[in-house]
Parts: sequence; structure tokens; C-alpha cells
Amino acid sequence: MGNAKDLLHELATKKAMTRLLPVLGIAYFMSYVDRTNVALAKTALAADVGVGAAAYGLGAGLFFVTYALLEIPSNLVLYRIGPRVWITRIAVTWGLVSACMMFVRNPVSFYILRLLLGAAEAGLFPAMMYMITLWFSQQHRVKMVGIIYVAPCVATFLGSTMGGALMQLHGLGGLHGWQWMFLIEGVVTMLIGIVVWFALPGRPTDAKWLTQEEAAELSARAVANDAPSATRVRGILRLAFGRPVVLFLAAIYFINQAISSGVGFNYPALLQTLGIKNSVLIGLVAGAGGISALAGVLFFPWAKRRFGREIEMIGACTLATLIIMLVFLFSKNTFLSIGLIFISSFFALGTLPLFWSVAMSRMSGLVAAAGLAFINMVGITGGFVGPYVYGEIEEATGSLLSPYYVVVGAAVVGVALVPGLMLAIRREKKATTSEDAKPAVAL
Repeated sequence: MGNAKDLLHELATKKAMTRLLPVLGIAYFMSYVDRTNVALAKTALAADVGVGAAAYGLGAGLFFVTYALLEIPSNLVLYRIGPRVWITRIAVTWGLVSACMMFVRNPVSFYILRLLLGAAEAGLFPAMMYMITLWFSQQHRVKMVGIIYVAPCVATFLGSTMGGALMQLHGLGGLHGWQWMFLIEGVVTMLIGIVVWFALPGRPTDAKWLTQEEAAELSARAVANDAPSATRVRGILRLAFGRPVVLFLAAIYFINQAISSGVGFNYPALLQTLGIKNSVLIGLVAGAGGISALAGVLFFPWAKRRFGREIEMIGACTLATLIIMLVFLFSKNTFLSIGLIFISSFFALGTLPLFWSVAMSRMSGLVAAAGLAFINMVGITGGFVGPYVYGEIEEATGSLLSPYYVVVGAAVVGVALVPGLMLAIRREKKATTSEDAKPAVAL
């Protein structure tokens, strides 16, 4: 009987992967493209509308302010009305705002549109992580997250390449190349929102392509669809926001995003200072880091399934990023410097499926909806801090390399946080075992 149930679950899981992951993947692909291709427009925005280095850094980071502030409210709405409706709303509104980026005329309008873009996109990623807790058992989650992370890796390469090509439309219809880039990418995103509406069931029981038995088995194994009663709200908030494990996870994600965003939003400009001038070539080289990141998000979930030890691998990846950044600072060779950024992408992005697997294994139901959004909210704030600090240091020193000293300092903090996470998890497991009960987070 057990074997029959296992076979049924595996079949249903494969069906869910085939149906859900392409839809989630293409939505996340465009979110990453719309969010980061502003880096390709950095130099043009300075020349055409007067958005200088500090203003650009502030505007690039302001996206993450509204994105972070609205993460938890967005996911609580998602929990009430369902992923299909809410993810559709997110995609359509962020596509519309992304298209409106073509109307940037000065730093103030740049700030406003970046704030609106963050507000529109808020909740997308934790919504996808929450969907994984509804559909997939813990043993499959790291693989699912790894596959979803293929989207930003591909977006880093194809998105930058396509953005660079769209920039070549400069002058067509009296528009700048960056205006065409924002307009076309925004329209594509709105169309993807329509696809989400027709192709994305919220829960296994909503999927017409699953049998009742398959849907029931997926839901039972996921153990993520129990809605806590109102009398347990205080406990839910504590479990979602106040546990040491959650706080350490949020802090580590903050460091990861501060480093990734600070470097990523300024990488095309750094390539220009290294002598690469053609926008298409800059897009190709900047996007090539997606290849190494793709290798990471495919390798580390495989390594986890084979060897286990998620936390240790997260620590090793964080330490490797630190070492690579130190070598980068002292490198005098252009090709070596570019290669080191590529290698750092392997570790910095490759570790994220492990990170979210650790988080999802310790929460479910409404706690997962709120807790995953909280971690993403705190962590994504680093997406504001990184570009802003980078821009301020660049403006003050006149050097694109000076901010990398802060990047190294952040990596040191990230390495120091990993042992604290390990200790917090160990204590939580010990407390759960001593109570001889289910983990309190399995609501």
C-alpha cells in the first residue's frame, strides 16, 4: 500500500512540476529582467536625463524599499484570495509600471517609478515559495527552488543580451534605446500576467489535470494547507517573525542581496571602465555571469540530495564568495577580474535553493505565508542598501572599485552569521525533541 501511495505521489509531483514550473519560471524570468535591466541604462540615463551615479544608486535601491515594506501584506492577501489571482495582479501591474519607465525625465521621476515598480512586484517571490509549500513535499522542495532559480540565471544572460539589443533601437520613432527597452519588456510582462491567469491553479485541488487521488496525495505530503484559527494569531506572529532561526535566515539573506545587488546593478558600468563600449557586447558579458549562476543552482540541489548538510554548504558558499571578492580587489588583470565575478555568481546564487529549503522546512500554512515574506522582506532590504551604498562610495571616490571594500566587509559578516544559524537550528531541534511533540511551526 505504501509503495502504491509513493508511486502515486511521484506521478503527481512530476505532473505538477511539468505544469507549474514553466509558468512560475517565465514570470520570475521577466521580474528579474524588468528589475535589473535598468543597469544597462545607467550611462544613458546620466547622459539623457541627468540621473548621476548617486541618484542612480538611490533609485536602483528604492525599488527594494516598497518591495520590502509590502512583502508581508502582499503574502497575507495571497493567503486569503489564492496564488492565481494575486500573482496575475502582480505581473500585470509591474509590467505596466516597467513600461512607464520610458517616461523618466529627471531623478525625481526615476525615484517615483522605481518605488512604484517595487510596490507592484512585492510578494512575487515569497508567493512562489509559498506555492511550493502547498504543492511539494520537503524532499522535493530544494529541487523545485533550484529549478525556479534557473529563471534569474537565464534572465541574467538572455535578459541582458536582449536588453542590450533593444538599446540599439535608439532613435527609432524618436525614442531613446533605453525607452524602447523598458516599453517592450513591460508589455511582454503584462502578456505573461494573462498567461498566469489561465495556466496557474492555486492548489492541487484546483488543478483539472490531476485526479482527486493525486491532488489529495500532494496536499497530504506537502502538509501546508491548514489555516490556523484566529485565536492563534499571536503564536503565528511569533513563529513567523520572532524565532532565532528566522532572524538568522533573514540576516544572511540581507547580506546576500546587498552584495548581489550592489555588484549587479553596477557591473555593466564597471565593464565600460574596463574598455568595453558596445552596448550589445556589454549585455553579453554582463549576462554571461548567469551561466555560472545557473551551474550553481543546478549543482547545489544535486549535492544536497546526495550528501545532505545544507547549512554546511551554505557556509562554504559564503566563505568562497568572501575569498573571491578579496582576490578581485587585488587583481590587476581585466580578464581575471571578470572571471572572478562569474565564479562568485556560482556560489552567491547557487546557495539560494539550499537557503530557501532550510526556511521552508521549518514553517507551513499561514506561518509560511507570513514567515517566508518576512525573510524576503528583511533580506531584500539589502537590495536597497547595496546599490545605495555603492553609489554613494562611487560618487565620493570617483572609483567603481572602492565600493568592493564594503562588499568584502559584508561577506565577512555573512560568514560569521552561519555558525549562529547552525546553533539556532540545533537548539530548536533540541527543544522540540525534549517536548516530545511536533515542531510548533507545523501549523
